[in-house]
Amino acid sequence: QVQLVESGGGLVQAGGSLRLSCVASGRTFTNYAMGWFRQAPGKEREFVAALRWSDSSTYYADSVKGRFTISRDNAKNTVYLQMNSLKPEDTAVYYCAADRSSVPLYVTGKLSAQRMDYWGKGTLVTVSS
Repeated sequence: QVQLVESGGGLVQAGGSLRLSCVASGRTFTNYAMGWFRQAPGKEREFVAALRWSDSSTYYADSVKGRFTISRDNAKNTVYLQMNSLKPEDTAVYYCAADRSSVPLYVTGKLSAQRMDYWGKGTLVTVSS
């Protein structure tokens, strides 16, 4: 089995920063697409950022582009989401997810929640105004 464990959430003021981590275990991820979704109360889970493990190509939702940065550490099997210039509307539970195929990400430029194979349990990010 593949397990994804997120950490790094918390309470920050608007304009502040947080770094989320997602540690993957159980299988190799050389051809995986990995990334982050978020879900606020009453809203659908939305794509935030993604990375192709094989070449570290990155993709972002328009709402976070220029503020968030996704990266990875091969040795640690870890994906990070550096979140800067946080806004109250960024408040949500953030989920790490993985797709066993990186092709859809390459083609579409985003991850689809419906086709993710693995999910973390989420970490809460709260941004106060």
